[in-house]
Amino acid sequence: MKRPEEITQQFLAELDKHLQELKSGKAETTFEVQDIAQLLHVHPTHLSNTIKEQLKKSPCDIYEEKLMDIARELILTTHLSIAEIARQLTFDPSNFSKFFKHFEGITPKQFREKTIVKI
Repeated sequence: MKRPEEITQQFLAELDKHLQELKSGKAETTFEVQDIAQLLHVHPTHLSNTIKEQLKKSPCDIYEEKLMDIARELILTTHLSIAEIARQLTFDPSNFSKFFKHFEGITPKQFREKTIVKI
């Protein structure tokens, strides 16, 4: 395995591990590129460039996509309030709603109501 592939694999593994901690409520803060770069012992710019080259997306884009998957899952499979989900994912509730609406086109509450009605 070439080094860029190794870095990409390690990045995804660390990201998934961190996201599981967020999902379970064990993480107190969210990772940034420099946090993962430090874990992998590479420069943040090198990590970012490698991920973009290998996956054709920025580390931030990958993180946000995976975070949205978790947000959708928590909204649909738990009885937690939207504010509790926001805090579990280390967001201020109003910022979480803006973040969610940016990607989904509707608020988390609208998503829950719309999706639960369909089921």
